[in-house]
Amino acid sequence: MPHSSSLSLWDETAAEADLVAPLTTDLVTDIAVVGGGFTGLSTALHAAQNGLDVCVLEARQIGYGGSGRNVGLVNAGLWLPPQDVRAHFGEERGARLVEVLGNGPDYVMSLIETHQIRCELTRTGTIHAAHSPRGYRDLARRAEEWRRLGAPVSLLTREQACERIGSEAFHGGLLDQRAGTINPMGYVRGLTRAARAAGARIHTGARVRSLIRAGDVWRLETANSCVRARSVVLATNAYTDGLWPGLRDSFVPINYFQVATMPLGERVASILPERQGLWDTGKIMFSLRRDAADRLVIGSMGSVIGGENGLSERWAARQLKRLFPQLGPVAFETSWHGQIAMTADHIPRIHRLADGVYTPIGYNGRGIAPGTIFGKAMAELLAGGDEKDLPLPVTGVKPETLRRVKAGFYQTAFSANQIFKSI
Repeated sequence: MPHSSSLSLWDETAAEADLVAPLTTDLVTDIAVVGGGFTGLSTALHAAQNGLDVCVLEARQIGYGGSGRNVGLVNAGLWLPPQDVRAHFGEERGARLVEVLGNGPDYVMSLIETHQIRCELTRTGTIHAAHSPRGYRDLARRAEEWRRLGAPVSLLTREQACERIGSEAFHGGLLDQRAGTINPMGYVRGLTRAARAAGARIHTGARVRSLIRAGDVWRLETANSCVRARSVVLATNAYTDGLWPGLRDSFVPINYFQVATMPLGERVASILPERQGLWDTGKIMFSLRRDAADRLVIGSMGSVIGGENGLSERWAARQLKRLFPQLGPVAFETSWHGQIAMTADHIPRIHRLADGVYTPIGYNGRGIAPGTIFGKAMAELLAGGDEKDLPLPVTGVKPETLRRVKAGFYQTAFSANQIFKSI
């Protein structure tokens, strides 16, 4: 059983070693990165490779936020279909973003290979499963456009989806061969190892309490030290606190929970036999994957409710019975939840908060590839690049309308969904 202090199954099972490195002295650096997740560690790795001195300040432990609690699907693109992304940004800028993030999984996998990151990588794609005929029509629209762009995607019929998934519950699916799955904590710890090897300084238990301009540098105060930096990247996404006034009001935080079975061995040989990760087209999305130890990991929007035999475990048992009636009763090993930063248009942002202070934020549950790509882009910008070369146009911060009301409504709806689907 995972320890009660573990963040997630991934925290407990990651092959890459955790890092404990308190900050006890004052530092001067080119770039201070606040947050030790995908974005922060990618920024650090690429900045160090560009010859910059970079320091990462993580308030708790590496991967404490969404990076260590993630489903682990390395997906291509954004939440929106590519044609909608181009409509939003204009043909030229939108097409460039679609291309960059379409190639995102390949770049993530190249880093894993280059740095020999032990994170249980699979390269068999992911399946976006149609929960309804309407969902299937949406997937057909996505597939048509991705194929026009030359992407290796396949629209699966109901029968083909059943064969790939091992369940008759879906109306079809979209198989994206660019994508894959990982142990996300293994990946972020591997990025940490690679960044340190490149020369980055990385510290844990170093919560930044204040960030102020002091002449031509930024001064970051922690409980025990002061860091002075020419530039700052806030890489905290859904776990953003009040360090920069108004930033956490720019998105709606929602929880996403997961429940993992005990290893099931041959009992799950026919379920996701090629180990693709899966998520569906429902408004209250759910996800499913089979990990390297043959656990089934199932999740949905909302928080873990109850412990052993609690509501979330009952929900998971009911869903697995619906999807795989042949499976029979299962025992659960652990459950956890994390936060997602949702934007109204489902598109992330890159904000310039002040001269030399940037934040990529609002990944809408797509943190692995975009976080890695945006971190690389931050490093290239701060190494002397131009803002026009960033994946997204730089914007200022705007508060999300009715943020608290929306967050409360979603939490209530997600809890009700667990109750209804547990009966």
